[in-house]
Amino acid sequence: MMPLFQFSDVCFGDFLTYPDITLAEKRCTFIMGQSGCGKSTLLRLLNSLVSPSRGTIQYRGENLATLDTLALRRNVLLCPQDVFLFEGSISENFSQYFGYRDAPCPSEETMQQFLQLCCLYLPLTARCETLSGGERQRVLLAICLSFLPQVLLLDEPTAALDETTAHQVLANVKLFCSERQITLIIVCHNPRLAELYADETVLLEKEAAK
Repeated sequence: MMPLFQFSDVCFGDFLTYPDITLAEKRCTFIMGQSGCGKSTLLRLLNSLVSPSRGTIQYRGENLATLDTLALRRNVLLCPQDVFLFEGSISENFSQYFGYRDAPCPSEETMQQFLQLCCLYLPLTARCETLSGGERQRVLLAICLSFLPQVLLLDEPTAALDETTAHQVLANVKLFCSERQITLIIVCHNPRLAELYADETVLLEKEAAK
């Protein structure tokens, strides 16, 4: 079976060199490794937020560099660790993000379902600027899930959560994506979470960074 993504001789800048990675479709893959080994950069490479300085990345057998970037990012969606939400309510944030895609905003019932999937039990009128870091992280995750991308890239999605909530969120998200055949690629520093929820694990070595 053709891999979803395939790295070949990939470098970023003059300080990160990646092994020849393959990432499988419709699986949950955890990207692990020490700080500075290029985990977050790898996610940005996968949806062309940044480009390799050397080598090629293939997506479904095609060179990523030749693909339409905006179309790619709709299908390969990155939920970053640095959360950006607009001032205003949760529902207004859903509406803003869907507006960027010229798509109708989900119903209030659907928005609540995605919030609850992320273990967030707040009214849609709650203002995002008053939420905690972990709550804001989960609002953005709920919005990203509601787009139903083909591939969802998550950068430390549980970093601001307590252990119990982190486990429940990951269990919910993995089940949801598995049922809809959405590929999950997750950067995570917690080996216990990877042990429980990863179908596959990619370990990046610190010495690979140059």
